[in-house]
Amino acid sequence: MSSQLRDVQETIAMSPDPSDPFTSLPRDEWRDVFFALPENVREPLVAELNRSELENFIDRLDPDEVTDVLGYANKETRDAVLATLDSERREKVDFLLSFNPESAAGLMSLDYVTVDKTRDFAAVVERIRRFEDRTGQVPTIFVTDEDELLGELPGAALSVADRETETIADYVQETPHIRYDRDDEDVLEVFRQNRERNVAVLDEDEDILGVIHAADLLMMIEEAAGETLYEFTGVAEEESVLDGPGKKVRRRYKWLILNLGTAFMAAAVVGLFESTIAAVAILAAYMPVVAGMGGNAGTQAMAVTVRGISLDQVSLKTGKRVVANEVIAGAANGLITGALVAVIAIAFSFGEFGVLLGAVIGISMVANLVIAGFFGAITPLLLDRLGYDPATSATIFITTATDVLGFFVFLGLAQAVLL
Repeated sequence: MSSQLRDVQETIAMSPDPSDPFTSLPRDEWRDVFFALPENVREPLVAELNRSELENFIDRLDPDEVTDVLGYANKETRDAVLATLDSERREKVDFLLSFNPESAAGLMSLDYVTVDKTRDFAAVVERIRRFEDRTGQVPTIFVTDEDELLGELPGAALSVADRETETIADYVQETPHIRYDRDDEDVLEVFRQNRERNVAVLDEDEDILGVIHAADLLMMIEEAAGETLYEFTGVAEEESVLDGPGKKVRRRYKWLILNLGTAFMAAAVVGLFESTIAAVAILAAYMPVVAGMGGNAGTQAMAVTVRGISLDQVSLKTGKRVVANEVIAGAANGLITGALVAVIAIAFSFGEFGVLLGAVIGISMVANLVIAGFFGAITPLLLDRLGYDPATSATIFITTATDVLGFFVFLGLAQAVLL
């Protein structure tokens, strides 16, 4: 996104009346600016546009884009604006609005043509020319055998084919397809297995309803990745970087209060060893090291496990190997990092504790990274089995385990060895 577009987006998002800066832009910039805005800005923007402005806006949009915009409008406004469209565009938009926006049909475009495999190249070119003259769009070309989808004809074939000796059937490429009522997660899965390919949307009778373009799916994957990142960090997906402080507080405070509760659990464990810390004050300097390393290791294990769950590579039933691998990896990493910290502890405290403090730190590091590996792997699997989204809720349980158990091992071992 250009810096100029970012500046415009920020101005609109931060404005109490977003329609004012939006409509002050040249009309040929409205489309790019609107679809670059976050969803929670688009909705109030559409609500504030008067009917004339909304009609002017959608006048230059494709039917699937009109569908997206009118999806933010109330029914009265939507019906009034639809009535101003010519019959062909209104029919297309009505058709698209009849589907669930989070289904395959809700994602599709009508920018396609179908040609029978028996047609010659000249007939195909004429079919495409008529479509472009009518819509201004370059269509995807689907080849059929009567009503059965055979695949897609690349546009390049029209210029490279030998029209005397070859037929369109010689250039047909297999096309991934999906039923119109499958949800967007299923669409993404089809696309992940067929990168850079358009997806045909079919009805119950296997007839073509529309096409989902690869570029649109790439945008959806980026949005899905953003949602996962929001969930992973406990931020509401609908929150925008441009939201004011009031909205940010309302959407985050519950998560932070929950984290505060778990922090008190860790503090309670530390309180059990108050006399030990008072007697060996240097322990306080190493406590953040033990907790921090455990939290980071647990997050790493969780990220790998959540990715495996999302790709259907692992479940609680088949997760024993995953948990074992993370525990073993945690032990190995604990030995490496524990040895480094032990050497540092011995170097600074040899005169007072000899090698004992280093041994306590090193063993505690190994134990906490084993704990991190175990909980980092098992927690997402358990949450997924219980029907919860592990990306949303796993981190708080993992950090609680590594903090509480890590402090207990570290301070308990120090109390047993150093006092």
